Amino acid sequence: MILIIGTILCEGVSFGNTLEFSREVDVVMTMVISGLARTRFVGYFVAGILLAAFGSGLPATKAHAQAEKAPALVHVSLEKVTTSRPLPNGIEIRTAIGANAAIMQVTALRDDLLRVRVGAIGILPEDASWAVLESARTAKVAVKAESSPTTIGFSTTKLHLTIQRNPLAMTVTDLAGNVISQDIPEHPVEFHGADAKTIGFRVYKHSPEDEHYFGLGDKPGPLDRRNQAFTNWNTDAFGWQESTDPIYKSIPFVLTFRKGIAAGVFMDNTWRSSFDFNKELRDGYSFGSEGGPLEYYILYGPTPKDVIKAWAWLTGTTPLPPMWTLGYQQSRYSYYPEAEVRRVASRLRSEHIPADAIYLDIDYQLKNRPFTVDPAKFPHFDQMIDDLKAQHLHTILITDLHIANLPNQGYKPYDEGTAGDHFVHNPDGTVYTGEVWPGPAVFPDFTQKASRDWWGTLYEDFAKRGIAGFWNDMNEPALFKVSSKTMPDQTKHRIDEPGFAKRTANHLEIHNVFGMQNTRGTYEGLRKIAPDQRPFVLTRASYAGGQRYSATWTGDNSATWNHLRQTTPQLINLGLSGFGMVGADAGGFAGSPQPELLTKWLEIAAFHPIDRDHTSMGTFPQEPWENGTTQDLNLRRKFIEERYRLMSYLYTTAEEMSRTGIPIMRPLFVEFPNASKDGHPLDLNTNNEFLFGPDILVAPSPYPDQLDDYQAVLPPVGWYNYWTGERLATGVEGIRVGNDNVPDTDLQINLHPSVDSLPVFARGGSIIPIQPLVQSTMDKPSGPLTLRVYPPRHPGDSCEGSLYLDDGLSYAFQKGDYLRLKFTCELTPTGITVKVSPREGTFSPWWNQFQIEIYGATKPAASNSVTTSFDSEHHHFTALVPDDTKGMELTVTY
Repeated sequence: MILIIGTILCEGVSFGNTLEFSREVDVVMTMVISGLARTRFVGYFVAGILLAAFGSGLPATKAHAQAEKAPALVHVSLEKVTTSRPLPNGIEIRTAIGANAAIMQVTALRDDLLRVRVGAIGILPEDASWAVLESARTAKVAVKAESSPTTIGFSTTKLHLTIQRNPLAMTVTDLAGNVISQDIPEHPVEFHGADAKTIGFRVYKHSPEDEHYFGLGDKPGPLDRRNQAFTNWNTDAFGWQESTDPIYKSIPFVLTFRKGIAAGVFMDNTWRSSFDFNKELRDGYSFGSEGGPLEYYILYGPTPKDVIKAWAWLTGTTPLPPMWTLGYQQSRYSYYPEAEVRRVASRLRSEHIPADAIYLDIDYQLKNRPFTVDPAKFPHFDQMIDDLKAQHLHTILITDLHIANLPNQGYKPYDEGTAGDHFVHNPDGTVYTGEVWPGPAVFPDFTQKASRDWWGTLYEDFAKRGIAGFWNDMNEPALFKVSSKTMPDQTKHRIDEPGFAKRTANHLEIHNVFGMQNTRGTYEGLRKIAPDQRPFVLTRASYAGGQRYSATWTGDNSATWNHLRQTTPQLINLGLSGFGMVGADAGGFAGSPQPELLTKWLEIAAFHPIDRDHTSMGTFPQEPWENGTTQDLNLRRKFIEERYRLMSYLYTTAEEMSRTGIPIMRPLFVEFPNASKDGHPLDLNTNNEFLFGPDILVAPSPYPDQLDDYQAVLPPVGWYNYWTGERLATGVEGIRVGNDNVPDTDLQINLHPSVDSLPVFARGGSIIPIQPLVQSTMDKPSGPLTLRVYPPRHPGDSCEGSLYLDDGLSYAFQKGDYLRLKFTCELTPTGITVKVSPREGTFSPWWNQFQIEIYGATKPAASNSVTTSFDSEHHHFTALVPDDTKGMELTVTY
């Protein structure tokens, strides 16, 4: 009988879901077999003994307890292919680990996307994921098997997979032979464990010296991850700095870029994990975890946009946000009492600073207890919310996940949570209690669907009172008075979730998805409460795929020039990692900014996906009219106003993001992957430039507190000064000090840093919609829709733009109640022709005329159909034409 059990274990015989081994058994059998067994028979015998001793998920036996006390165990590695068999959509191999047989499956979900799963003892990891959509995880395409005496593998219509038999090493190339992913034979996949409780792993990949790495979500530091190492463990990191790691989010996804070709790697593992880029190995990078499944995905481009779209297909996109969330947002820790909230709201309006939202941090609550309102501080709370709404301001409330531990005191969240057994437990089965803002607190068990559903019902009262959005903070989870800043490792979470085996897991496994599942409960609850209203949820902590439920920000940054500089690479990498709806605390959270710093930060933040001014308790006031001169206020107002003029363009870009995953704020290499001579990402030469949507390039000073002139690098498409409309001269290439790898661009221009200006450029060949200024997205613009046409450099070059519009609040767009327009322009021998497509969708916009502005003009132009006017100061001529809904064509001659 022992031999039979051992055979089942070592050969990986499956009985569906009826045979499950505990993680402790996995480790002991893997390690002991590797260290002791020298023949297959002995392996079977030893495995059988261990299984008989330890059982499957049973209470620990004496042998089990002794094994847990064992000293450190030797690591093992996947060294050669023992057997293999083709699958309709991939390949399965087994490989010797001592006398045991590990299993490895590589399957094609799409022709450009592979899934790799490895089981150390012949059993694949559970086929479940918090991050990957079920529709993606279960997708498959047929492959063509390929083999030779030394290799096995398969091909799709886009990729070749080759596995070297001995030593075992996997290589993925595209059909042109470009290497997408390549194992290092000298560093095979390894499993290791310090004790019988956990088994970790590490995967090593070849890293050519000209390959670059982006993503990993919420990580400070340079844009390129090369020559850095990171840990994924969601952490409350107040006042983090450029070298701080980890911080709030764990997104183990990396976008690789080499010679103009992009790919991606996603390790789907929720345990504490790490990525090492060229620290341990100069010519290699690696990723691994201290526990959990070895499962990862390889995504192929070849363009960065292709990879981003594949990532969105795998893990989901950011839902189309309510339009008001793209407006300016005012916050601090905290606005109270009620009179202060009203004062700030009224001042926004009296100063004519466009704004759409005001936040209430924890001090609106009674004794910091979530889902309460302090009646002394806010005696007319409901009336205040209505009055803010009348001022076209949306209210966003913080709702932390730490429920005050208040038995028998009539506190609804605690009473209901206790009655429904919805809270996280200690190992002994009691409810876990930790200290946070309200004092002793308990925590919903968000890995139970029933508990998430209950959590969602807590929002019903606030939603009915007119609260527009919710802010889930402190959800790493963050705790006070403990050195780890979070729950103990052995805290128990119950997984009771469709698609998962029902079981109990410790906090080591759940920690990194706790915040994500918190926001999932909030988002899904709001969808049920108001099915036709788009929710807004803002989170501090999350995991891969969390963009499906929430927007995010960079956490508790500091009011320093260095943190302003740090914001650009951080937001870009978050966008590449799926979180395109993202922002930073403009002005800085920790500390009070210098007036010039606040001004410059608000200028740049006007071009971020989320524009929120936020600061901490005890700092100076940080609203736009505070901490500065009248000139500062005017500058801050000017840039916020420009954001609102660009709202049609911004909303259009957000809608694109909701369909494709391509973020609003993006690096240059996403739009221009081939802009440099040797194929390296152009952003490595740009020092904090970024794209706001596809057509607007923002070029702040790389060191905004320095007085030195600097150079902006512009891709080779022709550019216009966004503020003046002037066409920039082309064909001028400068030399960058200290950089001999000058990109092959249109030009590098000298810029002078100034508090009162921000260099912004419009892409040649773009058409950007501009709307009249409003004070809120709830206001109806008055006047025509302006189309700013920036002609391309040469006849035949692309020239296009688009606009998407709907009611900005509901899901009526899913039933066709939206508006989509496409714009094109074409250079002619004597002038230019601009076309607007017929309307698509049933939504009626606020305009009935188009104001066509064609830039780069040096003299007046004429048209046979309409009158044109020439603006020499802003280098454009203008024509006003009616919008009859059927499309429009305008030709002007120079």
